[in-house]
Amino acid sequence: MNRREARRKRRIRNQIISYVITAVLLAAVAVGVFFGIRHISNAMQEKRAQEERQENAETEAEVLPEEGEPEAGSPEETAPEVSDEALLEELVNNTIADMSLEDKVAGLFIIRPEALTGVGTAVQAGDSTRDALARYPVGGLVYFSKNIQSAQQLGEMLGNTAGYAKYPLFLAVDEEGGRVARVADALGLENVGPMASIGDAEAARSAGTTIGTYLREYGFNLDFAPVADVQTNPDNTVIGDRAFGSDPAGVSLMVQAAVEGMQETGVSACLKHFPGHGNTTGDSHEGAVETGRTLEEMQAAEFLPFQAGIAAGTDMVMVGHISAPGLTGGDSLPASLNEEIITGILREQLGYDGIVITDAMDMAAISSYYASDEAAVKALKAGADMILMPEDFVQAYEGVVAAVRDGRIDENRVNDSLRRIYRVKYKDTLAQ
Repeated sequence: MNRREARRKRRIRNQIISYVITAVLLAAVAVGVFFGIRHISNAMQEKRAQEERQENAETEAEVLPEEGEPEAGSPEETAPEVSDEALLEELVNNTIADMSLEDKVAGLFIIRPEALTGVGTAVQAGDSTRDALARYPVGGLVYFSKNIQSAQQLGEMLGNTAGYAKYPLFLAVDEEGGRVARVADALGLENVGPMASIGDAEAARSAGTTIGTYLREYGFNLDFAPVADVQTNPDNTVIGDRAFGSDPAGVSLMVQAAVEGMQETGVSACLKHFPGHGNTTGDSHEGAVETGRTLEEMQAAEFLPFQAGIAAGTDMVMVGHISAPGLTGGDSLPASLNEEIITGILREQLGYDGIVITDAMDMAAISSYYASDEAAVKALKAGADMILMPEDFVQAYEGVVAAVRDGRIDENRVNDSLRRIYRVKYKDTLAQ
């Protein structure tokens, strides 16, 4: 009995132990399954979250603008930035659109103040200047030594004149340095000296800066300089030491530097005298002048300084009154009236699209052969934008108005010239 009882108790104990071990194992499995499921669930949630973050990032990349672009709905998107060039064109076109034909034509002339007002010598600007500018709103006025008495008088005269003008004016002078220095000579300023004495580009730049600085101080905004002629004929006294020299390459460097130095002061430069006056012997102030140079010769010499000045951004080029039959197949028509030279060579071959102005039209090379109205019409039809100092301004002005009205000159042709003119006149406005 005792042994049987002992076996029974041992069997019960073994069963209990077996149950306990089984329970522990089941609990362990349950815990493992729980934590395994939880780990898998967390991993799946993290993966979904990562996928959502990636999708959001890709969506934002599609929505966000490129660097430098305006955000959607921002003021920049609703009002895109307008370039200075576009603003300038809008200002120019709006000005021209509001002008009468008479005002447009008047804007193509630069004349002496005496031709505008009728006085003997203009040394001040008062009521007569204001009234004359209202009747003839010319493109500009050019002054000489006789118009200059003192620094104060000059500043007041130019300031008043600009204030009376209906449209912006070119206030111009011949200030080359050396023997052509109207302002420096009249006011006793230090003369930069003849161009022939300037030996390098830096000195030429300095001369341009010096001249431009004092001209700007008194109110001028256009200088009929620098001379871009190459002194290829040593007997040419009309140009002589007004040119930088006889070496086309050296002259080109100095012309370019002089233009840059002057225009950095806010005074427009004007290259002269296209197609090149350096080989002539005569004086177009006194009569007809001709150069025998061929196109190839001028391309290798005379044209080079003009090309350099154009590359420097010159605002204006003056066309001389010389005849150049070697450029025109034998045609002796003066360059200032010659379409082959102005449009064919200066515009098309040299690629110049700035202002083209004639040399003074009261010089004998023109006035001895053409009436003022005839010469002005011929110059504009040849491609010039502005007429300088016709012998009879009113006759020239009325002749151009009549030519536009009867169709000999297209009004769009006048508008093209005015666009070139006002691009220069208004270019500083946007910088202020």
